[in-house]
Amino acid sequence: MASIDDLIDDFALLGDWDTRYQYLVELGEQLPAMPDALKTEDKRVKACMSKLWISAYPDPSQPDRIRFHGDCDTAIIKGVLAVLIDIASGHSADEIAAIDFDRLFQQLELAEHLSPNRHVGIYAIVDKLRQQADALADDTAPDAAVS
Repeated sequence: MASIDDLIDDFALLGDWDTRYQYLVELGEQLPAMPDALKTEDKRVKACMSKLWISAYPDPSQPDRIRFHGDCDTAIIKGVLAVLIDIASGHSADEIAAIDFDRLFQQLELAEHLSPNRHVGIYAIVDKLRQQADALADDTAPDAAVS
């Protein structure tokens, strides 16, 4: 679980966009495989131009914390997905809602280097992360079993 500041610092060391782009691709390649059974329509980020899925699940050792599986068919966006999953995983739904993804995107200069359509897709990924975190938190809340 990385912090936004750590990621910004890592990317700052890389210098130019070509090197950052390659690093994002490498991060995507390191993303653990998402089980095919989880690649369902309800987990797909439809606003993304790529085929991209996200699935939230409770952390086995800390059920109030959320982890994510994810996959994408486009190398650069899979790298962005890997970054977002790394930042969001291990937090509660409320903490995920409070993460300043805008600052991350500004500092990494994603808007300047990705097409506007891809930029829309990246925000759709963030929305899906937050929606799934909220839904999972609602499902695992102590009073959820009572209702």
